[in-house]
Amino acid sequence: MIRLVFTIIAGVLLGGVVHLVSVLALPRIATQDAYSRLTAMTRLNAVTPLALADPNNAPIPFMDPAFAMAICRYDLSSGPLKLTVPVSQAYTSVSFYTRNEVAYYAINDRSAGRKVIELDLMTTEQHGQLPEDEEVTAADRLIIDSPTTTGLIVLKALAPEPGLMPQAQASLAASRCTLQTEAPPPKQPEPAPPPPAAAPKGKR
Repeated sequence: MIRLVFTIIAGVLLGGVVHLVSVLALPRIATQDAYSRLTAMTRLNAVTPLALADPNNAPIPFMDPAFAMAICRYDLSSGPLKLTVPVSQAYTSVSFYTRNEVAYYAINDRSAGRKVIELDLMTTEQHGQLPEDEEVTAADRLIIDSPTTTGLIVLKALAPEPGLMPQAQASLAASRCTLQTEAPPPKQPEPAPPPPAAAPKGKR
């Protein structure tokens, strides 16, 4: 009886381990993941607007018809990326995913507090190579570290009413996702102060 109980417990534990390993490994072995499906319809390191949500033909599952969407499929092997997203009238969000569809960062117009969401995306190694000076490490420069070299950036703009969808689409169409291949310019030395003026000679 005890041996039977131990056999059942071992079988349950083994089944749980197999299930967990399968769930964790599925994004890596799947051939039709989001990145693979979007490769054929998007450009690398550029913003590509997506068609409106269609239940019969949606490039991404669970697309909301109230949102205009665009994708930036990035590859940071050649350098960091500069992302600029104008904020729409209603709501704008930007989400970052690794090559295996793991979300690692998100920002929206409320948290950005600006009319334009602007940030730099780079790997941890590229971030560590930045010069340590006031111009590069300015507090208003948002730098995001990507855990993988390749991944996806999902841009969304809300259209509260169907008639406002063209405005939401135009906002995303004006977005830019540009590869930065040039190194930042070095800090210019401060000019030397002018020599003190000579004191006027007194009259005799």
